[in-house]
Amino acid sequence: MSQFRCHILAAAASLPLLTGAAAPAEEAAIPELFELSRASNAALMQGEIDKYQSLLTLSDDFLLMSPFGGTPTHARDITPETMARMGRFFRNGDLRLELVNGWASKDMVALALIERSHVAVGDVPEQEWALRVTLVYKRDAKGWTLAHRHADPLVGGIAMKEAAELAARPAPTPAAPPPAVQQAKPGQ
Repeated sequence: MSQFRCHILAAAASLPLLTGAAAPAEEAAIPELFELSRASNAALMQGEIDKYQSLLTLSDDFLLMSPFGGTPTHARDITPETMARMGRFFRNGDLRLELVNGWASKDMVALALIERSHVAVGDVPEQEWALRVTLVYKRDAKGWTLAHRHADPLVGGIAMKEAAELAARPAPTPAAPPPAVQQAKPGQ
């Protein structure tokens, strides 16, 4: 098969995702994964890390971009100790989840959400938290696994000046890409 034909077939296969025209079976995964997200994160807000992990499986290539910023966290960096710390990080919380939009294809679902919680986080006492969240689930041999979570605390919006100040902060040196990612060489 020619390289051109491969590109055309790949583009055609992605049309349902791009146009929002998912098949009914694919669309059924959106409320299923919304409920999974709600139940697992409600457990996490209580510090119930064992329940969280029993409900939600992270993909082998999971990537977390936390609402606190910093270097993204890869699945390879998440250990049992990391998960135990995460369970202690959240306390006495509740969760309300709003689906802003969802997109589905055969083996991938993306959810745009607003997470609202009243929770103690780290050494911050209980307070209201509102996060804009994007979750990407993919279907693999394990079933539906969470491949990506990105969150930010900007539900209320910020002024351009505040955004500029945040963007101007020195960024950490980028981590090496995961082994599965191949870098293109000049001239390729």
